[in-house]
Amino acid sequence: MAASTASRLSPPRFRAPPPSLHPPTRRSRFSPVRAAKLEAVLSIGTHLIPHPRKAAKGGEDAFFANCDAGGVFAIADGVSGWAEKDVNPALFSRELMRNSSNFLNDEEASRDPQILLMKAHAATSSIGSATVIIAMLEKTGTLKIASVGDCGLKVIRKGQVMFSISPQEHYFDCPYQISSEAVGQTYQDALVCSVNLMEGDIIVSGSDGLFDNIFDQEILSIISESPGVDEAAKALAELARKHSVDVTFDSPYSMEARSRVRYKHLLLYSFLHVILYIINDGT
Repeated sequence: MAASTASRLSPPRFRAPPPSLHPPTRRSRFSPVRAAKLEAVLSIGTHLIPHPRKAAKGGEDAFFANCDAGGVFAIADGVSGWAEKDVNPALFSRELMRNSSNFLNDEEASRDPQILLMKAHAATSSIGSATVIIAMLEKTGTLKIASVGDCGLKVIRKGQVMFSISPQEHYFDCPYQISSEAVGQTYQDALVCSVNLMEGDIIVSGSDGLFDNIFDQEILSIISESPGVDEAAKALAELARKHSVDVTFDSPYSMEARSRVRYKHLLLYSFLHVILYIINDGT
């Protein structure tokens, strides 16, 4: 389970190296700081909402987050279709995330999200499949991403969405999946990209239940009005859930489904999972 760090959603700062590497000086808090000395770190807010019929088992999504050395986070969305074969879809996603967290001790995997995904997948023995996203924040501020499927990630800068990861699909509503079966995708099929973050950038990441049910402008509005990352994460997840059961709400998903001649009036997701990150000074 990820740790949660309270923080205000005001523009944060980057963190200087430890005193042993960066001798203290008497300077104003507004004095210039050399960019080469700055390190990027994360604050985290999370909120999970399982499907009502699956709440007793904790839902089918899994995640982990580690804020050491910049930060690493990942989400795996278990594919619910496995339940029809008497397989608990949560087992695969949970083991995949547990293995991903364990392999952070591996020097090679700890530097490359695609390699981390490769090793975690190879070590996962549970039957099932999942969409997955892994992102690593380097101390320099570069966010490296490997994604298979339709988990989402957006970067918000100065009140605007400046980066969004694209979903991978075989066809509409059939995303790429990391699987226990040979017919599934592997780390080699991952969408790999990176984005250079700036001080004060906000990262919003979640399973498809979030981004299929909430528009960018709603995300921006909630973030601007929330006092902290935990409150923002909860508000985003709850609004997505509200929209998912509202037959009158024309969601991003329903709009796309209609454009592809596959409209559904009701879209209640098995799990909504939101992780909100904000770069700050870690204090």
